[in-house]
Amino acid sequence: MGKTCVVTGKKTSMGNQIVRRGKAKYLGGVGRKVTGISRRKFKPNLQKVKVEIDGEVKRVWVSTKALRSGLVKKPTKRKAFSLPKV
Repeated sequence: MGKTCVVTGKKTSMGNQIVRRGKAKYLGGVGRKVTGISRRKFKPNLQKVKVEIDGEVKRVWVSTKALRSGLVKKPTKRKAFSLPKV
């Protein structure tokens, strides 16, 4: 399986790269002409991060959009500080 976001399901999508030449009409030219069309890939910005899923820590691919929006629960790195009881 390719790289996909575990949270949002984002994955690589296909599109076209269009090459044009000429000067635009609104700039005084005769218009832009398409000289070539080739396929290309749009890849999502995925990061491999540690995520806590059902109390278990796993390393998974997550999109940065999911990270920024707070959809991912990261595990605690260390216990919270507390004063000793006297």
